[in-house]
Amino acid sequence: MDATTQEFKPFNIDLWKYDGHAGALIPLLQSAQDTYGYVSERAMDYISQVTGIPSAEIYGVVTFYAQFRTKPLGEIVIKVCNGTACHVNGVKEIANTLKDELGIDYEETTNDGKFSMVSVACLGCCSLAPVMMVNNETFGRLTPQKTRKVLRDLRRK
Repeated sequence: MDATTQEFKPFNIDLWKYDGHAGALIPLLQSAQDTYGYVSERAMDYISQVTGIPSAEIYGVVTFYAQFRTKPLGEIVIKVCNGTACHVNGVKEIANTLKDELGIDYEETTNDGKFSMVSVACLGCCSLAPVMMVNNETFGRLTPQKTRKVLRDLRRK
């Protein structure tokens, strides 16, 4: 078993199932992301070797679809709800507070790898708008002050 095959061992089971169907690329990319948290350049190259699809074409697919990430998420993932209820209740101000405090925008990770901020269509907590989810904990009825307090508490941990 060569080094590349060993590196992708947890992911190889899905590659073994690849049988040449043109529609298999998306499920293979989803499997890579589910296994590693993102689709690395090395994973794209490996998929290219197995499928015969050029790496550049695979990269084009990964960067076209919002579901795929080319960089790992941070240790703490902040999902900001941008649904209608949150929108009308001031989520933009909450997002701007997060951007200011963390120094990142949506779909970015802090340089230390601690925080990532992502936009989601709806968290399903409309009565608590505006809402964000930090890993698996929901914070609602946010204000810029409450948002800063949540970040301070997270940084202390």
